[in-house]
Amino acid sequence: MPSAPSFPAQPRAAIQDLGGSLIREVANTGMGRADVLPFWFGESDQPTPQFIRDAAARSLDAGETFYSQNLGRPYLREAIAQYLARLHGREVGVPRIGAVASGDAGLMLANQMLLSPGDRVVAVTPLWPNLLEMPRILGAQVVRVPLAVREGRWALQLDRLMDALTPGTRMLVLNSPNNPTGWTIDEEGMAAVLARCRQHGIWILSDDVYERLVYDPALASAPSFLRHYERGDRIVSVNSCSKAWRMTGWRVGWMVVPETLEADLGKVIEYNFSCIFEPIQRAAAVALAQGEAHVAQLRAGLVESRRLLVDALRAVPGVEVPDAGGAMYVFFRLQGHDDSLDLAKRLVSEVGLGLAPGSAFGPEGNGWLRWCHAVADGAKLLDGVERLARFVRR
Repeated sequence: MPSAPSFPAQPRAAIQDLGGSLIREVANTGMGRADVLPFWFGESDQPTPQFIRDAAARSLDAGETFYSQNLGRPYLREAIAQYLARLHGREVGVPRIGAVASGDAGLMLANQMLLSPGDRVVAVTPLWPNLLEMPRILGAQVVRVPLAVREGRWALQLDRLMDALTPGTRMLVLNSPNNPTGWTIDEEGMAAVLARCRQHGIWILSDDVYERLVYDPALASAPSFLRHYERGDRIVSVNSCSKAWRMTGWRVGWMVVPETLEADLGKVIEYNFSCIFEPIQRAAAVALAQGEAHVAQLRAGLVESRRLLVDALRAVPGVEVPDAGGAMYVFFRLQGHDDSLDLAKRLVSEVGLGLAPGSAFGPEGNGWLRWCHAVADGAKLLDGVERLARFVRR
């Protein structure tokens, strides 16, 4: 008989220490149940617009199924550059742009390019867990700076953030509009953050996936570090087609890096996913070039669905709903319920309401719930609020 293995077959400790997705944990208790209203995931309940799907279908029919360039086809990178120039009023050179297999992949690539074990990373929280766990996978240490509720609105504690951005900090991670709260940085706050990071040589990793989804109709997008970029700045912007163009399942996005990273971006893409499937590149290019009417339609729908949901929630006894500037979520709490994971599971089991637990976004989120309101049918939202009210009455 062969002897037992001498060494345990386990992943390294950093991987074992990762937490599983609490959103998935809640969703797994209710997925497949016809009586559950699901608002737990961050995506529209409507499919990708037809003209985008048609572009992919034409590419498939043409047999475009081969390898492409690591950084993306030239037509897609040019479409990204033109889109950014229209949106931000600043030219972004095509060599600084890389098309990537999802915003998620782009964020991980940025972490791989910039972080070493032991590096200090500062993050504004609560925050999408992927952004907090990626540095930990690479052995970096994450310092959290929580948002606060001030005068009924999610707000950045700028003084605390400035104190955290110390010499020797390697990177700041910032997501605005923020998932899960919807907090959106203002120009004054952005200027202060950029000045401090320039002073100490701190990299800024900006997750811009929700930048188009702002509630103020006067704004084309949320404030962007790309508008302030000067040659040599340590700024990496990561974006995605997932949210504004309703392309969550397609897994396509882009990165904008400084000139100093251009030569290395293609390398890390090669060693992660090599390239993007060309029909998806065709779809993304068409979305960016022709999708403004659809983005505007989605934004208008989000403004209305948020108003409807917030007004209804505030009529439920014990519910607190701070205001926010963007994204597609309402982050709220119910008085007397401090364990958001337990509460989310009870809502599924007792009244068929599927929400994301705030603790999925870090300890600052415990006691809160995230409700995705990217829903076309307002009656569905009101049904969900009635289920919450029924739970409260019990």
